Amino acid sequence: MRGVSITIGSVIAVVIVLAIVMIGLPTYNVYSKQMQGKAAYEQAVQDRRIRVLEAQAALDSAQLTAQAEVARARGTNEANRIMAESLGGPENYLRWSYIHMLEETAGKPGREVIYIPTEASMPILEASRSRPAE
Repeated sequence: MRGVSITIGSVIAVVIVLAIVMIGLPTYNVYSKQMQGKAAYEQAVQDRRIRVLEAQAALDSAQLTAQAEVARARGTNEANRIMAESLGGPENYLRWSYIHMLEETAGKPGREVIYIPTEASMPILEASRSRPAE
């Protein structure tokens, strides 16, 4: 009798364990899906925050770049104004700028012949130099 009661007790224990598994498994699946959903939601929220911060950084960068360009333009404008005043006006400044450009490009390929403007600001063309000798 004792062997039968152990077998019946074992069967009852196995049935109870199977019942718990059958009830617990669907509940665990629901819980697991809930946790996956919460994790996906938190990931989406985090991704959105990252995109917003990246966009804000790009906006800040663009604004600072624009401010730097404005400051650079003001500095260039002020330097040009001072230079023009010190040379006696804008015409003399343009003449000085032209001479400076000629000095910088002297000796570079394609700059063997330099045309100097006359008093009417027209270049002296050396047409005879470009014609082949006859």
